[in-house]
Amino acid sequence: MPPKPAFVFPAAGSRATIADVAEKAGVSKATVSRFLNRRDELLTPEIATRVETAIAALGYAPNPMAQALKRGRSRLIGLVVADVTNPFSVAVLRGAEKACQQAGYLLMLFNLGDDGRRERDAIETLASYQVEGLILNTLGRDEGAAAAAARQGRPVVLVDRRHLNMQADFVSLDNVGAVRLAAQHLRDQGWDELLFVTEPLAGVSSRQEREAAFRAFTGERRGAQGGSFESTPDNTAALDQRLRDLQARGRRPAVLASNAVITLRIADAVARLGWRFGQDLGFVGIDETEWAPLVGPGLSTIAQPTDALGRLATACLLERLQGLSLPPRQILLSGELVIRPSSLRTQHP
Repeated sequence: MPPKPAFVFPAAGSRATIADVAEKAGVSKATVSRFLNRRDELLTPEIATRVETAIAALGYAPNPMAQALKRGRSRLIGLVVADVTNPFSVAVLRGAEKACQQAGYLLMLFNLGDDGRRERDAIETLASYQVEGLILNTLGRDEGAAAAAARQGRPVVLVDRRHLNMQADFVSLDNVGAVRLAAQHLRDQGWDELLFVTEPLAGVSSRQEREAAFRAFTGERRGAQGGSFESTPDNTAALDQRLRDLQARGRRPAVLASNAVITLRIADAVARLGWRFGQDLGFVGIDETEWAPLVGPGLSTIAQPTDALGRLATACLLERLQGLSLPPRQILLSGELVIRPSSLRTQHP
């Protein structure tokens, strides 16, 4: 009988496999598997030592995905966001990530790049990685996304934006309450002419809800004048002209920005026009950011409970994974008014 060939270490840069460990230890792959699954009580001390020594020598690390799939669990949660450059999405991501870590899950992110047509692709891609559930903070425009989620049979939680025909738990800012809080603050400070500036409304539920809440507010308040304007990144001239028109009315004009993206556009426009927040223009923006205190005299904001939104979305999803069977829930959280000089009457000469 020819001598058994000596064990050959895996090539540099390649990952050692369970077969390599078994060969080096002189045991079967099933024996190594028993050791890795902490069933070494089924092995003799001598065999357990040989396997342990081989693992250390080869630097072998089990593939967590493979192990999880063998147990029928990946411990992965999929998160789809519309635009990872949006401060709101990043803040929600952090809250969800912390909650996942505490529960022993990993978060897998898919960024749509603000392309609503990719929502179905995102769901199907994450499903191919065996995520156990999905958290969606998307535009809600892809009608096929609901069908894709239903086909996967995984629990889904929606954050901030609803999906047409998708029955799922929904966690969001109380948009109506937030807009009313901001608009009433501006009115109380003596700003008479209000303008709500938003990204294009088309099919995005949170934008639609905020704009509708603003129209309802100005319609209910005697003496409150207001309008809405949809801003796009490629048409700064239109935004500048709308602000000039607002100021030309001869009243105290103020802007309520629908999110942090719009806040930046307004700040750029105010700089181009040579105006001053709190004097030439009152301002409140939805979304608190790290830079809001640094713009002009400081920008007043409605701070969203982003960390809580991310954590609650994860908690809802984990409850579904643990077998909770209830009709879809809606959880709305209040925003907090952070007052800075951009909205204060005392800034007027």
